[in-house]
Amino acid sequence: MQNPKWLNGKKVAIVTDWLTTYGGAEKVVATVSEIFPEAPIFTSQYSEKEVDWFSKNDVRVGWLNIFPAKLRKILPVGRILYFRNLGKKLKDFDVIISICCAESKGLNLSNNQLHISYLQGPPIQYYWGMYNDYIENPGFGRLNFLVRFLFKLLVNPLRKNDFKLAQKPDFLIANSNYSKNEISKYYKRESTVVFPPVEIREFKFQDKKKNYYITTSRQVNWKKLDLAVKAFAKNGKRLILVGGGAEHQKLKNLAKNSQNIEFIQRVNSPKELSKIVGEAKGFIFPSLEPFGIAPIEALATGTPILAFNKGGSQDYIQEGKNGVFFDEQSVESILSAIKKFEKLNFDAKKVSESAKSFSKDNFKKNFEREIRKGFNEKF
Repeated sequence: MQNPKWLNGKKVAIVTDWLTTYGGAEKVVATVSEIFPEAPIFTSQYSEKEVDWFSKNDVRVGWLNIFPAKLRKILPVGRILYFRNLGKKLKDFDVIISICCAESKGLNLSNNQLHISYLQGPPIQYYWGMYNDYIENPGFGRLNFLVRFLFKLLVNPLRKNDFKLAQKPDFLIANSNYSKNEISKYYKRESTVVFPPVEIREFKFQDKKKNYYITTSRQVNWKKLDLAVKAFAKNGKRLILVGGGAEHQKLKNLAKNSQNIEFIQRVNSPKELSKIVGEAKGFIFPSLEPFGIAPIEALATGTPILAFNKGGSQDYIQEGKNGVFFDEQSVESILSAIKKFEKLNFDAKKVSESAKSFSKDNFKKNFEREIRKGFNEKF
């Protein structure tokens, strides 16, 4: 496999914050590496045991890899230093593509190099737009009090540094229109939008639906799954929550008197996940997300969405055609949306077709177009 010919032999490197879990950012890195198969991947932390997508790639890590992956939330200063100095190792590369959730956009490069950063969401959310949610529950259990104290001390200098780092790339690409607007608001920069890749082929169309709702998500406080649990505890309709996380036990406690609410911490295969999502009558999406891969997967199966009317969901939900919106992150708003949802008749085939534009192939085509555009402007 070779890089695209239009590069005219110029060397490409891919940079990302970390590769320590299966997630949307890692999926983007894997897909970009398919476009540029000769490009090595530079990252601060990598666990091949946890993420086996990159076993055939040239992955290069730094000194932060000595720390357990679970500590990445408390290593921002270390990552700032790592990526600031990484430029020395990138001096022989002409085109640097950073896939960024945090600090990897902050590379010190020469004027002869092209740096394009794909931002996997709005400016670092626990510094900026979702600071209050993070302070409420940082996700460190008994150590939350200490993390809160330290984070409140550090957040202002971290914000200033993050703004500074965001000025370094030549071009920015956002993963949604919501992210684009937040980038403009906090970073004062323009960006183009390329929606992330979704493996819609793995989520098979299912016409026959069963009488339950579903949500698949990491169970952390900012996902607002407690609102869904409380809503279904009230209306008595069946809800399945797939996933685990820091809020798992809290959610189970909320649902302890509700036999209609079921928890599945782990689904063993994409085929099994496709089946359980595809048989649901509706997918509940109460969180404010930059994009949202799971709802697109649900749409691919023909399952319509009930989503909070803010964030990435506005890029793919068409009211009354493939889902419904609710305007507030509240139990009452979700209950009203469910009542509205159940009065509508959705065409499962059309719901499924609405996911096609978010395919992996479309991402590759659109992403390469933006990199080539930047390349032609620079060189």
